[in-house]
Amino acid sequence: MLAGFKLHSKSEIHVNAMCAWNQCKKATEMNTSMLNSLNMNRRKKVEENQHYVKTIANVLLLTAPQNIAQKGHRESSDSQNKGNFLAILDEIAKHDQFIEKRLDACWNAKYTSHQIQNEILQGLAEMEQMSLVVWYYYNGAIQESFLCFQAAESLDAAGLSKMIVNCQERHGLAYRNNLVGQGYDGASIMSGKHSGVSARIQSNARFTFYIHCNAKAVPEVVDFFALLQHLYNFVSGSYVHLKWLAVQKELYPLQQPRELQALTDTRWACRYTACRNLRVRLPAVLRLLQDLALERRGERSVEARGLLSQIDLQFIGLLVTFCKVLGDAKCLSDMLQSSTLDLARPLDLVSALTDTFQDYRTENYFDELWKVVEELAEQCKIGVQTHSKRHPRISSRFLDSLVMSTVGQRNCDDEGFPRSLFHQVIDCLISELKRRFSKKSCEIMQGVQSLNPKSATFLNEESLFAFESDLSDLKHEFHQTKRLLDRRVKSGLDRPSTLLDFIVFLEPYKEVFHEIFRLCKIAVVTPVSTASCERNFSALKLIKTHLRKTMADDRLSHLGTLSIESRRARALNMGDFVKHFATSHHNRRIMLF
Repeated sequence: MLAGFKLHSKSEIHVNAMCAWNQCKKATEMNTSMLNSLNMNRRKKVEENQHYVKTIANVLLLTAPQNIAQKGHRESSDSQNKGNFLAILDEIAKHDQFIEKRLDACWNAKYTSHQIQNEILQGLAEMEQMSLVVWYYYNGAIQESFLCFQAAESLDAAGLSKMIVNCQERHGLAYRNNLVGQGYDGASIMSGKHSGVSARIQSNARFTFYIHCNAKAVPEVVDFFALLQHLYNFVSGSYVHLKWLAVQKELYPLQQPRELQALTDTRWACRYTACRNLRVRLPAVLRLLQDLALERRGERSVEARGLLSQIDLQFIGLLVTFCKVLGDAKCLSDMLQSSTLDLARPLDLVSALTDTFQDYRTENYFDELWKVVEELAEQCKIGVQTHSKRHPRISSRFLDSLVMSTVGQRNCDDEGFPRSLFHQVIDCLISELKRRFSKKSCEIMQGVQSLNPKSATFLNEESLFAFESDLSDLKHEFHQTKRLLDRRVKSGLDRPSTLLDFIVFLEPYKEVFHEIFRLCKIAVVTPVSTASCERNFSALKLIKTHLRKTMADDRLSHLGTLSIESRRARALNMGDFVKHFATSHHNRRIMLF
């Protein structure tokens, strides 16, 4: 046997096999096998490609939250202004050889095109936009997340409600069972009782109630605020503004100059400031317009004369009226705009404000208001004398009749600022307060208050709005919850002081107190205003500037998400992002995995 092994060891077959084995052994030890070599090259290529895509994403994450434009007018290699995105990428390439190599590679694998930017970012000019925001309870805190901007291609109730539903379904939200409130800032198409957007949404999600956040407009009031905005625009011009400061220094030498306030459609609270500033400086505004009208300098003088002619007794009456009523309503407005609002707190204020406006409808109050109007008119040298109109002739059909009701003809004096207009403004305010704080809304707010530990009705069954809960279970849960809270206080621990503290306290027992815990989650996310959506439109104005009007709707929405949710955007894991990008981008020309 041993002789056979020796003989075999000298054979050509064995010698060749040993040579091959030694070579294999050397290759394994040196890690230079063809397979490993290919694997290493591939892994290196993948890492470089991932680094490149991460760099592109980081550039977009730099520009988007800062509301910086990305694209240039021309992005060819010989362009002097290729846009911020490519300019920043070129600057990075000066310090990163691989990025420079990728940018100099074949033109169809750079991943810097507009389509790729849109895919990574995931409206049209002059198009109405809708902002959608969700408010929810998660991990012991109230969370607020911007979903998207949507181009409102259809402005009827059916189209808008369908768009809202599609957006929720696209984001995987179980709105039919979990949506407990809806708030909009818009026209009557949103609030229609039978076929408005709110009614259509409520037909699909039965627990939702509606919060409207806008003001009903009277035509004269619309004209009044339009004139306020026009005055602001006119006085803000560089030449006019210098004269405006000079006039104030002359008329009010001991006071600081005041600026007129711009109006915004999304922030009604600013209208009080606009009215107040104009009222205290109305004589100066008139003096400024008179001086400019006498200059005879083309369009500016013509515009000054036009504005001057519109500041009459009715304008002063509306100015004094809105200074008063908007000043009274400012406390409620500020409370409703608060991001930390307790829902039940505005109820007493709403009731008091409604009673106040009711008192304003008396003749005595109008007489007092009219004295203030006359005083301001005299300061501005605007006449307050009224003249009787010509008495119209009664139709011959009624000559032999006793007229007991209106026939479309009136015998009255032109008061300049009629009582009817004042009463119309007050009536609109009262009706809007009653409509927006309806009986059902107040019941829900009082129900929220019954879950507030600081409330006198805390855990009061009669005040609770049950949202179709099991009342028998609730009764037992209330009793046990009170005992649990008493035991907590006796042990030396603090009693929950807010609704959020209370729900955090209940979370470990949510399986036991499932009905109360469910109601608490509904209470903390119940909407009161659309202030968040309004703030998002402020971001929209920063993103969609005059030079970026042609931005596509999807790109605008994704840029808005990165800008509004900038804190979460900066916390993104770039490794996870590259995996998601590689999966979603099917036409991949570079290896990412």
